[in-house]
Amino acid sequence: MSRVHQLKISVSGIRGVVGEFLTPNLACAFAQAFGTYVGPGPVVLGRDTRATGEMLEHAVTCGLLAAGCEVVKVGIAPTPTIQVYVAEVRARGGIAVTASHNPPEYNALKLFNREGLFFNHYERSELLDLYHQSEFRQATNDEIRRVVVDEETAPKRHIARVLAHVDVERIRRRRFRVALDGVNGAGSRMSVHFLREVLGCELHAISVDPSKPFPREAEPKPEVLGDLKELIKSSAADAAFAQDPDGDRLAVGDESGRILDNDDVLALAVDCALRKKKGPVVVNLTTSAVIDDVAARHGCRVYRAPVGEANVVDRMKSVGAVIGGEGSNGGIIFPAVQYCRDSYMGMAFLLDRMGETGETMSELARNLPRYYRRLGKTAFEHGRLGPMMQALETQFPGAQADRSDGLKLTIADGWVHVRASNTEPLLRIAAEARSEERVEELYRIAAGRG
Repeated sequence: MSRVHQLKISVSGIRGVVGEFLTPNLACAFAQAFGTYVGPGPVVLGRDTRATGEMLEHAVTCGLLAAGCEVVKVGIAPTPTIQVYVAEVRARGGIAVTASHNPPEYNALKLFNREGLFFNHYERSELLDLYHQSEFRQATNDEIRRVVVDEETAPKRHIARVLAHVDVERIRRRRFRVALDGVNGAGSRMSVHFLREVLGCELHAISVDPSKPFPREAEPKPEVLGDLKELIKSSAADAAFAQDPDGDRLAVGDESGRILDNDDVLALAVDCALRKKKGPVVVNLTTSAVIDDVAARHGCRVYRAPVGEANVVDRMKSVGAVIGGEGSNGGIIFPAVQYCRDSYMGMAFLLDRMGETGETMSELARNLPRYYRRLGKTAFEHGRLGPMMQALETQFPGAQADRSDGLKLTIADGWVHVRASNTEPLLRIAAEARSEERVEELYRIAAGRG
């Protein structure tokens, strides 16, 4: 595989397999470029639990110090927690050392501006120009700042912001039995504290030891959550939650042991938010039309953006969205807490709704319109996407086309979407329809096998 495919630079930051391509030297240089760009002052630094995390954390610290920044280490912390903390303490910026849902051999630097947001297109372009030109600030001896360690404040601030939007006492009175799979990730300890101590749940947790490796695939997809399904049944849980290694993605299980579709999880969160306040909703192009149906119930409009948290957030800010996210990956973005994917707000929303209405998780999901979705991927090959998109358009004459991120074609009974991944050397393929037979047919056509 070529070098450019091994190191991915995108809206999510830089990431790749640690070793030949993502190295401590590269992480240090990129951090020094980042520090040069944001300027002298405090920069927040946290990480997930990957084996390479501590090594890269040291490298990033060196780069930031070399640029004259003060480094505020929050330790192992969920990405949304880091983002909230950056904004609250008015740091110059922040870096999370995490490859999120990618396999354990990957790692990455997620870069945040002073608002705790992913860099927008212009910020990212300026930073990359600075990095490639190697025009880094070199702090003098008198300009070298200190390293501050604060591992307690960030979780407290994040949780406080989440609790402001739910009825905590109502949740605590219900004493929900909750099953949790923390994938031994950055949210392991915080999630246990949040669910058990703060929300008063009877918690049954697995994989919440950050000193151990990931026990399953990092992305919390239904097919890898077998242990959680068993835990739901053995504990008679009312609800179940699973996170990815950096705690921004959320999977949800109901009391029967069924793992809900991620798009349905986002739809439930959207419904919760719009019940409290009406307004626009923004989701990415691959998110299900169930969001449009839920928003229509509240008389609200849905806008779509290219895939990637930064793209969705940019659109949310431009239209003043009440809530948004990426259903295809379990990402709920509630700007009243922070413009970021936040599994904690998702958990709180759903427990609060169950406490308010008395409905079970399966009943909440059953009230959603039914769609069938198929997601897949194939190896990226240079020059393949263009011809693939052209061939796809010929299959659906008259379809509504969106070319802002690959190609999405919407027809009367469904849609297809093909695009290059933001985080891996892959082409991603998605389809949706009202029946299983139709979605399989659409997917075969989108994958070039129809």
